[in-house]
Amino acid sequence: MPETQPITVACKLEISNTLAKEIEDTLLVFATSCDWVNQNTPNKMTNKTAMQSLVYKNVRTNFGLSANLAIQAVRRVCANRKTAKQKGRKVKEFSPTSISYDARIFSFREKDWTVSVKLLNSRQRIKLLIGNYQVGLLKGKDPKGATLVKRKNGDYYIHITLDEPTQPETKTDKVLGCDLGRTDICTTSEGESWSGKQVADKRNHYAKLRAVIQKKASKGTLMLTA
Repeated sequence: MPETQPITVACKLEISNTLAKEIEDTLLVFATSCDWVNQNTPNKMTNKTAMQSLVYKNVRTNFGLSANLAIQAVRRVCANRKTAKQKGRKVKEFSPTSISYDARIFSFREKDWTVSVKLLNSRQRIKLLIGNYQVGLLKGKDPKGATLVKRKNGDYYIHITLDEPTQPETKTDKVLGCDLGRTDICTTSEGESWSGKQVADKRNHYAKLRAVIQKKASKGTLMLTA
């Protein structure tokens, strides 16, 4: 199989006031459930399977999340703990600003440029407000994951993840690499080099000259002639 790399396509959503209320409720409950999971599992636990076995039923019962949203909350806590550990920090409180989705609770439909996402009390199909750039990236694709995001200005976006094939490496004799330095001012990938001695001597000369001028100027002995 060809190698791929993930890219993210940020798409603004067309949201009514009624839908915004349900999204807000879902974001808040999701963040609250993440906080609860973080507070009620061993601090060093980062294994998703182990954590899920401990708290999955309680998350569903206590917060009313669907099966997959409960799993996503556990995964979010594990991911944040791993990141915090790498940076030598503690996990902070979870903000109600985003929810992760996989293929079971998210889908993209090209024929009308909409996405379907699971919210707290319903599954909603939402229109994308996108331009030619996003259309070009999404056309013909079947994405399997996304993140619902509320931005600081109050707009709602869906960040759709795509796996794009990487370009294979190609060999060519039309490219010349150059390594720039001080001792050798340039060394090519073909082994040729040019000494930087002349440039260094000139640089040192002017550095000394500047030092002399600055010293005289500081003593007030520098005289300028027309």
